[in-house]
Amino acid sequence: MNDQPRRRPAKPHRRPKKDPVRFLAFEALRAVDERDAYANLVLPPLLKKARAKGDFDGRDAALATELVYGTLRRQGTYDAIVAACIDRPLREVDPPVLDVLNMGVHQLLGTRIPTHAAVSASVELARVVLGEGRAKFVNAVLRKVTAHDLDGWVEKVAPPYDEDAEDHLAVVHSHPRWIVSALWDALGGGRAGIEDLLEADNERPEVTLVARPGRSTTEELVKALGEDNSLPGRWSPYAVRMAEGGEPGALEAVRESRAGVQDEGSQLVAAALAAAPVEGRDSRWLDGCAGPGGKAALLAALAAERGATLLAAEKQPHRARLVERALAGNPGPYQVITADGTRPPWLPGTFDRILMDVPCSGLGALRRRPESRWRRRAEDLESFAPLQRGLLREALKAVRVGGVVGYATCSPHLAETRVVVEDVLKGRGGEPVEAEWIDARPLMLGVPALGEGPDIQLWPHLHGTDAMYLALLRRTG
Repeated sequence: MNDQPRRRPAKPHRRPKKDPVRFLAFEALRAVDERDAYANLVLPPLLKKARAKGDFDGRDAALATELVYGTLRRQGTYDAIVAACIDRPLREVDPPVLDVLNMGVHQLLGTRIPTHAAVSASVELARVVLGEGRAKFVNAVLRKVTAHDLDGWVEKVAPPYDEDAEDHLAVVHSHPRWIVSALWDALGGGRAGIEDLLEADNERPEVTLVARPGRSTTEELVKALGEDNSLPGRWSPYAVRMAEGGEPGALEAVRESRAGVQDEGSQLVAAALAAAPVEGRDSRWLDGCAGPGGKAALLAALAAERGATLLAAEKQPHRARLVERALAGNPGPYQVITADGTRPPWLPGTFDRILMDVPCSGLGALRRRPESRWRRRAEDLESFAPLQRGLLREALKAVRVGGVVGYATCSPHLAETRVVVEDVLKGRGGEPVEAEWIDARPLMLGVPALGEGPDIQLWPHLHGTDAMYLALLRRTG
């Protein structure tokens, strides 16, 4: 008789089950990390491919989008929470493992997905993309995360506001500390304003359409979207907001470039330049940094209504092609060229109106490109500074006396906005320019909270737009 205890039969090996939604979200996060890609460029083709294969419906696409953007927006907060749940420095966790962990934390703390489902789905994803050993690590960490809700974790991992206000806000609102400091300096005021701004950066922006004058109307867009999926623009007479989202490219007017997707702040900047008073002739307009073409298309439509001509110049050939696509079919005369605005092919004093929407850090569009907050460094601003000043100097040479230049940037950072304009006007680093400020505020009728002027800074939390900056300058000599 055998007295040996019976061994339990080994569990049959189970192949991990691939969840197409979470696998796609993981793919997008890896592309953002490994290739410095942007989620808004990576995600749409992945979703399109999944729909074509029959893997996805609308709810799946919405969940994948939420997992990607939610994880990127809250990465700083989630990193701090994960760091509190492991026994090694966060930098020693492999990036793919951290992506799975942060996406799991987002499901636990940032969505309504039940706790057991969030943990099990994340562990299953880890089995597929990381292997069994790392899946056990993911399981252990996420089970620790379930001990508190988001508010409870923030209280544990964020330093008290009274001890270190900027670090507290950085952890709570998931922004690098240097960006918190820069935005606070630009905004001014106390705690409430900066918290509102940082929170607005973490909200999903609406999709806003522009009806290009003479080519489309807001009524046409509302009819195409349906009343349930359309809201009027807050400030721009050309804007229609998509209330429930959807695919803008499905609209006939968008496919034909008679309308487009354009943030309302961008629309306001182009419209303000077009409305600025000029002395004498008003027939030659220039968009000196035209890519990818949204402002150029609106300016071209406004110019055509007055019989003016737009020249759209873009340094990068692939972006110049995007400008050509945006302007295709414009009824008025226009031209698109590949040219460097710091070494312009045009003669001085050629134009009546010029828009220079200069390359910048993009800190004004963090809600659209949340990954850029983790990619940018404070020293990056130094590399933009000479280019921004050079473009503005050349624009002021290219406009005739009595004409207007609009200096615009999608950043509220003072080093990219008012400091640039003041340096150029005072001749710091170059010849002084004879030009005067124009008060831009009256050119944005009905828009509140525009500050003391004469320049304008728009804000996500105050205006529902990207943080666009605009200075209008008239050449005087």
